[in-house]
Amino acid sequence: MDVIEPRGGIWQVGHGRSVELGESACIMGILNATPDSFSDGGRYASVEAAVAESLKMVAEGATIVDIGGESTRPGATPVDAAEEQRRILPVIEELARRSDCLISVDTYRSGTARLAVEAGAHIVNDVWGAQKDPAIARVAAETGSGLCMMHTGRERETLPDVIEDQFLFLRHSLEIARAAGVPDAAIVLDPGFGFAKDGPENMILMARFAELMRLGFPLLVGTSRKRFVRGAIGREDPEPDIASAATSVLLRERGADIFRVHNVPANRDALMIADAMRRALQGERW
Repeated sequence: MDVIEPRGGIWQVGHGRSVELGESACIMGILNATPDSFSDGGRYASVEAAVAESLKMVAEGATIVDIGGESTRPGATPVDAAEEQRRILPVIEELARRSDCLISVDTYRSGTARLAVEAGAHIVNDVWGAQKDPAIARVAAETGSGLCMMHTGRERETLPDVIEDQFLFLRHSLEIARAAGVPDAAIVLDPGFGFAKDGPENMILMARFAELMRLGFPLLVGTSRKRFVRGAIGREDPEPDIASAATSVLLRERGADIFRVHNVPANRDALMIADAMRRALQGERW
């Protein structure tokens, strides 16, 4: 299989910051300030524990820390905006005070996104692709934040072909973002591994991932510890980090730029090998 060159470029994010993509894989560490997330729910319920884990991930190689206050696992109990904000805003404020790392807020609510950016977040990461609360795109435009819009198959009819459905959904997300005034340089897209996709669909999406390069935007992926990864290795390992790192390498070879992960060191090292191989094919030395 040919190794696909990632799209790369400069991702413009909030507070005058930017992320250089392409040359090396960019790692986004996951911080769930929730009691019920599928992998690490309840571990970082206090502000101090959440900030300490965030700083640890940054020290291990994460460029971005993605902070969420509502679990998106199937069957999770919804929380209201006030509870979501109670969980995450103090963490964002304290992390911004103690580190210059890039902070992403994992929310689909425009009100939470605005408060998070005011607290210090640089990126809005919306698992509903700006289609649940389209005003979130206006927040990104008005604050100058980076905007990651994810594909989902939840609460909608999907097309039989996984790639055709990606284009259908994400092009609509792009229409919303552009109409709100979000510049293309601020946009990253996420194919939404695991979100209303069964095991074979996720594997087909991974195999055909390079087709998404036609969208023309940097691509973020989140396969870490997902159910389809555990299913592929045939056991209910709650932290299948070796298998997750394998998916990161396969997706890097197919053009992914940003990797949303739980275990930073495992994915960091695996992606360094993928990048070294790509540079060697280009005749570079390291």
